[in-house]
Formats: sequence, structure tokens, C-alpha cells
Amino acid sequence: MSKIRLFIDFGSTFTKAVAFDLDKEELLARTQAPSTVDHDVAAGLDSALAEMKKIIPLSETEISRAVATSSAAGGLSMLCIGLVPEYTTEAGRLAALGAGAKVTGTYSYELSVSETEEIKKAKPDIILLTGGTDGGNKDVITHNAEILAKTGAAAGHIIVAGNKSASFRISEIFENAGISAHLTENVMPELGKINFEPVNKLIREIFLGHIIHAKGIARIDSIIDGVLMPTPSAVLEAAKLIALGIPGEMNGMGELLLTDVGGATTDVYSIAAGYPMQEGTVMVGLPEPYEKRTVEGDLGLYHNLDVLTDIARADGAAVGGEPEPDEETLMSLRSARSVPGTPKQEKLQMMLTRLAVKAAVERHAGSIERLVTPGGMIRRQRGKDLTGLKLVIGAGGPVSFSPDPRRVLEGAAGGSENSVALKPEAPNFFIDSKYILFAIGLLSRDEPQKALNIAKKYLKQV
Repeated sequence: MSKIRLFIDFGSTFTKAVAFDLDKEELLARTQAPSTVDHDVAAGLDSALAEMKKIIPLSETEISRAVATSSAAGGLSMLCIGLVPEYTTEAGRLAALGAGAKVTGTYSYELSVSETEEIKKAKPDIILLTGGTDGGNKDVITHNAEILAKTGAAAGHIIVAGNKSASFRISEIFENAGISAHLTENVMPELGKINFEPVNKLIREIFLGHIIHAKGIARIDSIIDGVLMPTPSAVLEAAKLIALGIPGEMNGMGELLLTDVGGATTDVYSIAAGYPMQEGTVMVGLPEPYEKRTVEGDLGLYHNLDVLTDIARADGAAVGGEPEPDEETLMSLRSARSVPGTPKQEKLQMMLTRLAVKAAVERHAGSIERLVTPGGMIRRQRGKDLTGLKLVIGAGGPVSFSPDPRRVLEGAAGGSENSVALKPEAPNFFIDSKYILFAIGLLSRDEPQKALNIAKKYLKQV
């Protein structure tokens, strides 16, 4: 008898269900239904499961053992407040993204009145307050804590991950204001040294303990085993497994770049060191994490069609010189929730997906600055050099089910002599052909070998 494992993803556009036969290490079925996060998350789940039952028999036990991820309503929104943009603010941003949050704004130095008003209007799920190395500047992070406490900046949670010397005073400030704040280790205890894991862990705990309930996902606890992590965290786990394999047991496929185009965001992951490829290049800024994720909240293919269309019209050459999108096709694609039903819709979606991939990877990759000095040209690198990567993976419905996924993924490739973005120059392109990477990440927690075998089986070169 086959060993069936069921996995669910509550996405911003669709709720997906994936069933694996672990004995045969193969996909049995994958279904989806429009997400219903606005009123009842369980309704979308019921629809996805009903479709799956038409394909394979599912017992109540198998359904009750199912585990899930969630990026419903676009994921966990977060604002980062730090001291210096290039250091503590950036360290906080990278920590948040690595934990699966969507950073919707960053602020540095002492908060101004206008910035405080922006934060109040934004109403993020989490505010991450950083600033100062341990034993360093205490004034700025203390000032910002006082401002947040006085104005009652509307955030579900406040995390403090700054100078430990200011922790006691900041704790007092929030306590006196009746605000519960989560204090953890400094995200940058020393200049240039980053400490992501404590913040990552706390963000994930907040997500599981509070945010998923606020978004209504707790109602599905009576149907399945529960939501284990944000969807981006699961995809990151899948990317790590594919790249690194299981040390001492199974080889991975090597360093990689993965781009995941969704309805609300386009996420990019790199599992790579990203060290300079050319001699004489000087690194500037913070060291990059080996396992890096960035999220572009303005490049989601359903929620940001207007933004993508404006970019396409402003620079058609960036997407290969395709004709400008027409309003009628754009409106019909929006009505179809970015699931093309006609050749014109399909062509438009493919163009916009390629543009989303191109823009998101350019933002994720490092950049190079060439300076001419009396001693010759100097190359200064900020971020990762990904030019030598040989593996680029495309994921997300608009990529996985595109009629020409290679054309879409070419937006991730570099090669232009004038480009400052250090994108892969001559990669091999693969796609998550069945759109199952979130399930691979979940399965890798307790069955890493089977997860890796299944992942390799359904990664298709294009």
C-alpha cells in the first residue's frame, strides 16, 4: 500500500494541494483553488481537496496529517528601523527576508514626524527595531523606541534587535507605554558581523503563534495538522536541499539561483557565496548571507499588473521589444486572476513574467561600480557576484506553466558588458515543472532523502 503525504499552501492567489507517494517517490496529484483568505480560508482548502479527491482516494487520516505553508494576503508585512542604511538597517532587512517576511519599508537614523506618520498608516504586522553595535550608539535606537511608544505606531508586534546596552531602557519605554515588545540578540553585534538566526527564529514564532490566527488560518486546524511555516521559508529549505544535498549521503546540484513568481510578490533565492569573480575587486557593504532571499512586493503578477505594465511600457526593450500591453487584454487577465485563457492573455502574461524575473533578479544580485583612479580602474562590488552560477531554477505558476519557460527565465541571465548587475551569465535553466517546491521544503524536514529524490525528478531543464 502506498504511503501518501499531503501538503497544502495557502497562497495569496491560490490555495494549492500536493500529494506524494513516498514509497514510489513520485507526485500523485496537484490541485488548486482560488484562495479565500478575505472571508474563510477553509473554503479554498475544501475546494482544493475536493478536486484532489477526484484524482486520488484520500482518507480522513491522510488529510488530518497534512501540513501547510502560508503566504496568504501577500505574507508577513514588516518595517525595519535601524541606525545606518548600509549596516544595521540592511542587516535587519536581510534578517526579515530570510525568515519569510515581506519588508515594506526601511528607515534609518532618528525617525522624523513624517516617517512616524507613514509607519502608523502602514500598519505592518511587525516592526523590527535595530541600531548600534553592542556597546556602541544607544541614542538613536532609544529615541526611536520612545517615538514608537508615544505615537502608538500600529504594528501587531515590535521586535528589538539592537545594541544590548540599550535593551533595559527600551524594555522600560515599551512597558511603560503598555506595549509588549520582543527583545532578542543584536542583529549586528559588531561592525560588519551579522547575527540573523535569533531574529529569524523570533519572526517565525510570531508568524506561527499570532499572524496566522489573525489572518483566519487557524480555522483549518480542525481539518489538517496545521501551518508550519511561511511559504518562502519552505521554498528556501527546498532550494538549500537542491543545492547542497545531504552532506555525507546525497549530492546536491550545486550553487543556484531560484526565482519564484507569485500573485503578490516575486521572490528570489540564491544559495551561493557570491565572492568576486575578478581579481582586484574590492567588496563594500555588509557580507551577504550564503542562503539569501529577497522579495519584491511590487512585482506580483496578479496584485501588481499595473506596475509591471507601466515598467513594460516605459522600457519595452527590457523585455525583448514586445508590443505594449493593450488595456483590453490587461483587464481580461486581471479578471482571470492571472490565469491566461486566450492566446493574447498568454502572450501578455509571459512578457510580464519575464519582466518580473528580470527586475527581481537585478535587485537580488550584487552590483559592480567601476572607478577610474590615478592608479588605474578599481572595481567595487556590493552584494553577491552571481555571474558564474550555472543553475537557475524557475518556480511559481506563471513560470512553471508558461508555454515558453526558457524565454521567461532568460530575464534572469546577464551577460551585457554595460550591466552593473552581477547576474548569471551562462546558466542552465530548470523549472519546478509541477509547482511543488513548497511541498519539497516541508517534506525535507523529516524525509530529506525522499524530498531530494522527488525534487530532482520533477526539475525539468528547459
